[in-house]
Amino acid sequence: MSGTFTKLKNAYHLLKSIDFRMLAKLSEKVDLSQVMASVAKMDDNQLNGLMKMLTSRGSKKKLPPVDGDFYDISSRLNAEDRALQLKVRAFMEKEIQPIVNEYWLKAEFPFEIIPKFRELNICGVTYDGYGCPNRSYLMEGIIAMEMARVDASIATFFGVQSGLAMGAIYMLGSESQKDEWLPGMQQLNTIGAFGLTEPEVGSGAAGGLTTTAKREGDTWVLNGQKKWIGNATFADVIVIWARDVDDNQVKGFLLRKGTPGLSVEKMHDKMALRIVQNGLITMKDCRVAESDRLQRANNFRDTSRVLRMTRASVAWEAVGCARGAYENALAYTRTREQFGKPIASFQLIQGHLVEMLSNLTAMQTMVYRLSEIQDEGGLKDEHASLAKVFCTLRTRDVVRGAREVMGGNGILLEYNVARFVADAEAIYSYEGTKEINSLIVGRAITGYSAFV
Repeated sequence: MSGTFTKLKNAYHLLKSIDFRMLAKLSEKVDLSQVMASVAKMDDNQLNGLMKMLTSRGSKKKLPPVDGDFYDISSRLNAEDRALQLKVRAFMEKEIQPIVNEYWLKAEFPFEIIPKFRELNICGVTYDGYGCPNRSYLMEGIIAMEMARVDASIATFFGVQSGLAMGAIYMLGSESQKDEWLPGMQQLNTIGAFGLTEPEVGSGAAGGLTTTAKREGDTWVLNGQKKWIGNATFADVIVIWARDVDDNQVKGFLLRKGTPGLSVEKMHDKMALRIVQNGLITMKDCRVAESDRLQRANNFRDTSRVLRMTRASVAWEAVGCARGAYENALAYTRTREQFGKPIASFQLIQGHLVEMLSNLTAMQTMVYRLSEIQDEGGLKDEHASLAKVFCTLRTRDVVRGAREVMGGNGILLEYNVARFVADAEAIYSYEGTKEINSLIVGRAITGYSAFV
């Protein structure tokens, strides 16, 4: 009798706890008897799993931060450098991210950012004097990465200004030339460009420049064309590399804006780095004073000193481009739902993400060591070239993976990854192609030069 009473009591409490209106709605969607039969057959582990799934729905899962620095390389920075890294990141996210797609689409440069850029005080970051910060090469690389993480075009603009143009003057100019140009360039009051590549001469610049320089007394007469020159359309000074017709050596010249015979035509219809204002430069009997010849640039080996320095920064830019694509893709997969749950929970998507992160982490550790070698004074051409080859190749893999996990949305500018995919192609080619950089490394490791 007591057993029957207990059963009735339990049944009463069970009925009291059931919401019959909800049960009626549920019966319209599923076969309740089948559900009950299936649940009754479950063991304890299966029941616990089912309850965990049911109780977790609707509660917000705490997710790890979206961060491409998986090996925490930033922790290796001292407090001052880490603060500067975060300052540059905040600038890029606040000032550049909201406008970048608009300007990229229009292929225009946002000149309104230059005064704000000036406040960062980072141009000529590794140089000593002339108002420059005199920071490490590692810090220069970190800055390049942080910029490219949001937009590779702005990183390229900065690389031309701070690296190529200022670097050529800092490394190869006379003291009077440094005093005249570097303080203004450091403050972005003066914009520079670097004219090496020509319409018919890219990789063969070492011995095949067609732009000529002829000395006539205290002046030089420049004739020829340069192509793909970033910042050229609005530069105040362009470092022009030309072949001296008398000794056949490459020399550098500071070509001032407005020089008679100088014209610059903006290049159109680019599919990558669309914010960068690349120009086709034409020089017809441009006369340059001997005082505007880079006094310590006497052959292409001197030019290569500048390229070696900036090639290391380009490797860091590739890392930034890859990191931006990876982080945008990761964030997307955690909010995009298919089949009732975020696609980040799918095995195949996680496989793509891990492959991307593996490439990114390998790139980061490589460029970190590269900058250490540079700060130690041991950087060689082959060191910078190997990093340029590897990082730009792997960046292509990462941006492709980011595009993959985003499906059709991966080709829309609003999700940013499409821009990274396109810009990765330009980074892959400039500052030395894969083939040229591979031959530089190949010569170093075999002892044989395979250059034609």
